[in-house]
Amino acid sequence: MNQEIIVNSTSHETRIALLENNQLSEVYVERNFDRGIAGNIYKGRVTRVLPGMQSAFVDIGFERDAFLYVGDISENLLTVEDFLEEEEGVEGEMPEEAVGDAILTDTLHIEDLLQEGQQILVQVAKEPIGTKGPRITAHISLPGRYIVFMPTINHIGISRKIENPEEKERLKAIISSLKTGNRGYIVRTAGEGMEISEFSQDINFLQKLWKEIVQKTEAVSAPSLIHEELGLIHKIVRDTFCEETSLMLVDSETAFQKALQFIDKIDHRWASRIKLYTKKKPIFDEYEVESQLEAALNSKVWLKSGGYIVINQTEALVAIDVNTGRYIGKRSLEETVFKTNMEAVKEIVRQIRLRNLGGIIVIDFIDMEETEHRKTVLVELTELLKSDRSRSNILTIDEIGLVALTRKRSKQSLERFLTEMCPYCQGSGRIKSISTMALQIQREIMTRLTPQFDRNITVRANPYVGEFLKRDEYDVLGELTRIFNIRIKVSEDPNLHIEEYNVVIN
Repeated sequence: MNQEIIVNSTSHETRIALLENNQLSEVYVERNFDRGIAGNIYKGRVTRVLPGMQSAFVDIGFERDAFLYVGDISENLLTVEDFLEEEEGVEGEMPEEAVGDAILTDTLHIEDLLQEGQQILVQVAKEPIGTKGPRITAHISLPGRYIVFMPTINHIGISRKIENPEEKERLKAIISSLKTGNRGYIVRTAGEGMEISEFSQDINFLQKLWKEIVQKTEAVSAPSLIHEELGLIHKIVRDTFCEETSLMLVDSETAFQKALQFIDKIDHRWASRIKLYTKKKPIFDEYEVESQLEAALNSKVWLKSGGYIVINQTEALVAIDVNTGRYIGKRSLEETVFKTNMEAVKEIVRQIRLRNLGGIIVIDFIDMEETEHRKTVLVELTELLKSDRSRSNILTIDEIGLVALTRKRSKQSLERFLTEMCPYCQGSGRIKSISTMALQIQREIMTRLTPQFDRNITVRANPYVGEFLKRDEYDVLGELTRIFNIRIKVSEDPNLHIEEYNVVIN
């Protein structure tokens, strides 16, 4: 697979597109006035302890307090002094690639670990999403190029994406030889095939960084930012740049120099792959990224065959529906359905990555009669999801074609990041029809009429509703004028929402 990284950077915004075999697969956006906080480390103050929910709220300096679950706290919650003294820790059964995930236990109780007013060191595991504040963890993790360093957990793990048993054992032996004290290490996927020198360099850098974090924590009071995660360009170079990356093209001299300086710390052999884009045509237009980004905000995605998928995001889950559309096939209905579903699988996985869909995702494939076809679709989905850096887990497939999966969500989806709620429909996606509003106005007039009323009524409404009221064929107001012998004047106001109106009776 050939991978290219396209960077569009301005003084206010950095956008990075990841192309795989010339097709857009992932997009990352960072705005200087709205930078994400996932990965940031804060010294926070506990504001509320909730035994009934086995959780706590922690003030880390934002409008909404952060949420801390009991499973994200070690049994011997360490203070800064404990870190410095390197006291004995607790063996953790941390999932191998699940940095920052909760360590579940039935023996810990939040009220025994935290008290209101207590100051603790925490890291943001998930960005604020919707009305929810950030989710935090007391298990600090510092990612390097090949290693994730966990100073609060005594654990050695290997990324699940490294599947070769012999390679896993080799890597575990290397890390064991480098491990010191009550510390934890997870080998990242990029560590596969690396030697002890690369890991040693990574570990030394991260341990030095940790000492700086501890020293700063001692010197400040809560709430305070202690350590800020790398900027987007640095993070992409660290996490995404690999042997398969043939080109990183950057359209800003400043961003270009940043990338070059950072790649030199990781692997100077790759510096020649980073180039400055100098054409007049915008870089995202040159690589057709802009048009694909616009399409990623639409709910309907067409397939090459003529079929299509529909993607709808809700608070609770993401629903993806597959349809044959204009595709009629050649042999049989079952063959048409199977081919549509197989084509849809590839596009669904691409859209999940591109739109950064997370949480519970339910896919409604077109019903397939043959069991073998259902199995083939499920296997294809499983295989394609392996290319995704975010962890996912397929839960079930049933006879009516529904597949449910979960995907780790640490930040907002592309749609939530780039768009905002419609001021008209307030997120429902629907508004009252013009005819519904016209009849609603008619009912209000009838309700407010009294024997003592004067004969003049003025209705102020949106122009679309006003036009409907005036049209003789609908006779919405004409009936009232004849029955009650009144005069009704319609005034159109373009500033009014379709569902807004005003009835004045003189």
